[in-house]
Amino acid sequence: MRLSRRDFLELMLAAGAAGGLGHSGKTLAGSRSGSGEWREIPQDFYDVPRKGNVHLLHFSDLHGQLKPVHFREPNVNLGIHDFKGEPPLLVGKALLRHYGLDRFTPEAHAFTYLDFREAAEYYGRVGGAAHLATAVKRARAERPGALLLDSGDTWHGSGPALWTEGQAMADFQKQLGVDACTGHWEFIYGDKRVQELVEDLQGAGTRFLAQNVVDRDWLDPIFDAYTLHEQNGVPVAVVGQAFPFTPIANPGYMFPQWSMGHRLERLQEQIDKARSDGAQVVVLLSHAGMLTDMAYARQLRGVDAILGGHTHDPVPYPEKVTDPDGEPTLVVNSGSNGKFLSVLDLEVRGGRIRDFHYRNLPIFANALEPEPEMQSLVDRVHEPYQDRLSEVVGEVDGVLYRRGNFNGTFDEILARALIEGRDAEVAFTPGFRWGPTVLPGKVTFEDCMNQTCSTYSETTRDEMTGEQIKNILEDVANSIFNEDPMLHRGGDMVRTAGMRYAIDPTRKMGERISELEINGEPMRPKRKYVVASWADVNEPQDGPQAWDVLADYFRNHGAVSVDEPYLPQLKGVSRDNPGLAS
Repeated sequence: MRLSRRDFLELMLAAGAAGGLGHSGKTLAGSRSGSGEWREIPQDFYDVPRKGNVHLLHFSDLHGQLKPVHFREPNVNLGIHDFKGEPPLLVGKALLRHYGLDRFTPEAHAFTYLDFREAAEYYGRVGGAAHLATAVKRARAERPGALLLDSGDTWHGSGPALWTEGQAMADFQKQLGVDACTGHWEFIYGDKRVQELVEDLQGAGTRFLAQNVVDRDWLDPIFDAYTLHEQNGVPVAVVGQAFPFTPIANPGYMFPQWSMGHRLERLQEQIDKARSDGAQVVVLLSHAGMLTDMAYARQLRGVDAILGGHTHDPVPYPEKVTDPDGEPTLVVNSGSNGKFLSVLDLEVRGGRIRDFHYRNLPIFANALEPEPEMQSLVDRVHEPYQDRLSEVVGEVDGVLYRRGNFNGTFDEILARALIEGRDAEVAFTPGFRWGPTVLPGKVTFEDCMNQTCSTYSETTRDEMTGEQIKNILEDVANSIFNEDPMLHRGGDMVRTAGMRYAIDPTRKMGERISELEINGEPMRPKRKYVVASWADVNEPQDGPQAWDVLADYFRNHGAVSVDEPYLPQLKGVSRDNPGLAS
């Protein structure tokens, strides 16, 4: 396989330099931020000429967002040990340097947090089902028969998604023409509901693939492992890999007979079987996270490309990983919230991939006309809930965001709301990576739902010893910063309020957290503290819903001030780490 990184970089730089359309199709004159000038979105930004003879379109982690949103990429996404300085653990200027991208361009705004507020006001919102549909239609018109693949986390993350038990999102997948998908948060609707939605999708030609989900007792497969397609005479297999740690990261009691895990031996068997069925190209549709996908690529034989999700890491260019036979595997992650559409063209000759061509297209809502039929679906889905969702609950004077290894501004407000609303000393809120960004101004109930909605969002109020609190921090840190990517469960560090601590991500389990203080006093291991939290994965709870606690906090305070989020003291991490804002 011949890599065309130079061609890709030239294309991106040319796109950034070209003139074109920006806000709502109007010509943009440019807007200054410090010493920079924003570049317009080129007129041909979404023109991706067809190359090769096998064509794959990919998105992931939509998280229920059918309307355009803002989404700020992280300014802290640390690479530790062998991962330091390697994609996808790059942020800001380091990411731009690695991929040869210019600052103050549409790509810089899409792939980094840099100048976020000014860039978001200039370029407008991203994603949106109707705008994504337009981009998909354009790409498919250029390449008939292209496969559209969804790596999961589509059915969850918004009020309409939750209140329709995923039906709104399944209808979106059918309308968009998704060929195959896999899952993670999909499973929080429970086994029976998941089976209903999978059957509904299959009736419309969308296959739900998950080779690693089996019966807990009999190890029989619950879902199809792979599906075969043909493009221009080339047989293509798509193999599905659901999130391996779903019963740990989410409530396993909602699907008690289903077992997951990596199941790499079975995965290799399915890849080999697909090859024996005639597949000349094998694509792994994964929801394991990009670092784990690269670990898969190093261990599995016969996989040509891994199109992945889960960790919300948008990369401008695929990573090439060598498999045990010395053959290359392309690893792609297409970001989240409908913000990107990946277009991967493969040149297959003589049963082998000879070259590839790739674009990870940012979906700028102001630069794409909404596709009418999809817009009609979006309107129908939201109409029954519009009055509830549009309620203004408060306002903020800064940007509310979540994504980043440590506390985000929206999570800090949620943690403060838990302490106030549940009369607690300490608050924990999970390090979820879903949840759009909110610009300064009004905050709606929909914004609160987007940060908290799930089928198990009840808040809790418990007593924990200082030792238990430290153990929680240690457990989450071990998942994020473990040297072995096969043990990564995804997500970011648990968000906190009422405490301060130091963390050394380079240490081992039980040694990362130190200097823990609770409300200004050194943590006492045996003392019990009142802790508020939400999203308990162990058993059903009956406390107030997190969205109501958050909305009430805004209602009670009216105008809320946004401060710099708390960053624990970092040890063992140099300031020049490319995963740390500079």
